[in-house]
Amino acid sequence: MSKLLVVGTLAYDSIETPFGKVENVLGGSALHFTNAASFFTDVGIVSTIGRDFDLEQIGFLSERNVDLSGITIYDGKTFRWEGRYGYDLNQAITLKTELNVLQVFKPSVPLDLRGSDFVFLANIDPELQSYVIDQVSSPEAIVLDTMNFWIENKFEELLKVIQRVHILVINEAELREISKEHNLVKGARKVMELGPSCIITKRGEYGVLMVSRDEIFLCPAYPLEDVFDPTGAGDTFAGGFMGYLANMGDISPEAIKQAIIMGSLMASFNVEDFSINRIRGLGYDEIKERYRSFKKCLHFGDITGFE
Repeated sequence: MSKLLVVGTLAYDSIETPFGKVENVLGGSALHFTNAASFFTDVGIVSTIGRDFDLEQIGFLSERNVDLSGITIYDGKTFRWEGRYGYDLNQAITLKTELNVLQVFKPSVPLDLRGSDFVFLANIDPELQSYVIDQVSSPEAIVLDTMNFWIENKFEELLKVIQRVHILVINEAELREISKEHNLVKGARKVMELGPSCIITKRGEYGVLMVSRDEIFLCPAYPLEDVFDPTGAGDTFAGGFMGYLANMGDISPEAIKQAIIMGSLMASFNVEDFSINRIRGLGYDEIKERYRSFKKCLHFGDITGFE
């Protein structure tokens, strides 16, 4: 089992959907990621919080053998985000963003984590993502996420860091914006020319599209009857995806496909409740049961005459 490093945010979120409302609940890319990934492998977090953050709230991560030594506490308040969703849960309306201590965050990777085999660079300033890459020593896979804000405001810096990673995980709007291609397959192939060997496009309720140099793989989202809050689903997907890869110690095309399935399963749990609540109380047997159900949904036999 390989060590997995995540660099991202810890936050307090206030969220409203048609199905409920919560205030000042745990959130942030690093937390959603680790909440999923820690089911499969040892994880180390590099992030920042303010004096107002209650570390006891994430004490359960230590019980999962998560290394919290890379969390820096600054004077000031923790990053906060407030958002609202309508019935189209693919679209979040940001009502308020308070960067707070995130404005002075300069990620310093502890020595014990610099040799991590797998690294996930969550959605932060691309210059900080490059700074992290400078600190780690030849990991098997560096996976990067980003967002439209960095595409529009730090495009050149983003292109430079994309050239240094193995896998890019972004949503379809971001892929189109980077590649200037409407077609997702063409867009992925264009971005791969920058350096990554694999592009994974998150498509919300429509699943995930993976394009590599030799393969295309499409994974639907797990069919749910009740969805309460999609916040953090993308980071949860990344956590399940990378946690599985690190557990296997393998980045072959087949392992990546299997990891995408696992990421999709973990994301399906995340959206069933607000914040990290559903996955925090999740049992491994539930993951196995949902995997078996998902496999039935995806399986079909040979079609007569087309074997």
